[in-house]
Amino acid sequence: MSNTGTDNNIIEVKNLVKEFKGLRAVDNITFAVKENEIFGFLGPNGAGKTTTINIICTLLSKTSGEITLNGYDAARERNKIRNCIGIVFQDPSLDDRLTALENLHFHGLLYNIPRNELKKRSEEVLEIVDLISRKNSLVMTYSGGMRRRLEIARGLLHYPKVLFLDEPTLGLDPQTRNKIWDYIIKLKKNKNITIFLTSHYMEETEICDRIAIIDHGKIIALDSPDNLKNIIGGDIITILSEDNTKLKKYINEITGSEVHDAKEDKIRFEVKNSSSFIPKFIKNSPVKILSISARKPTLNDVFLDLTGREIREENASSRDSLRMRMRGRMRH
Repeated sequence: MSNTGTDNNIIEVKNLVKEFKGLRAVDNITFAVKENEIFGFLGPNGAGKTTTINIICTLLSKTSGEITLNGYDAARERNKIRNCIGIVFQDPSLDDRLTALENLHFHGLLYNIPRNELKKRSEEVLEIVDLISRKNSLVMTYSGGMRRRLEIARGLLHYPKVLFLDEPTLGLDPQTRNKIWDYIIKLKKNKNITIFLTSHYMEETEICDRIAIIDHGKIIALDSPDNLKNIIGGDIITILSEDNTKLKKYINEITGSEVHDAKEDKIRFEVKNSSSFIPKFIKNSPVKILSISARKPTLNDVFLDLTGREIREENASSRDSLRMRMRGRMRH
């Protein structure tokens, strides 16, 4: 039975602060997550994402603020909260010397799932992530994608109200990432479950119902993916020209848009309708245009517009580091 708070909010965070030795990792943030939605939490490394999740999951104490999950207070009812959440951590946490079923069995005992229920639930969650045929295989024989799918199955075993996915596809190849997101979307459709996820892959978060963007410990935007992209105000035009300085001034005069420097000596700006704008622009440009492209805005563009930085660049070294750690674990 649901014990949620107001307006079908299954998670409510109010004025949350977390300080480490005087440094504010989470700076007075307030947000809510609705029951049965996919809620995305985006931000660069060190923005406060994992710290916030750890506090909500009662793995870390807060400095101040209020948190409720499924109607339970995170400070006073930790065990009740832990019983109604599932967590897939960023780092692998399976025992690779056990089989898939043995990993699930051990997890089920920790959650006091009755033994007569445990086998049935284990097979059910393995079916969801398409691992039933490998249920008796040692996890050390699994690929990286299979391990992540097993971790998602383990997080579902005790029928959680909220499943937390912290970088569930980090370090996986694009094809495997797509499969895992297919399973996550299937979970939302077929189970009464709320999914709270973080991801460095901005394009993946398009599946979210709503997204909170956090930077330097503060939430700087919270809305649906489409509404966030509407912040940009049009299509993204990227140009390589013979004289960017002169062209910037011209673009600003005719559009009023701010022009940004982009990679490979290009410049970028936004216009409402690129298909009608580009032909006239090329014809009337005061400098020679070497290349021009137009595209719809992405969530990475939103982050760039809000912070002046690209989230991909800030997270690149983190992805490389995790891949090395995962490869190292798989070799042993």
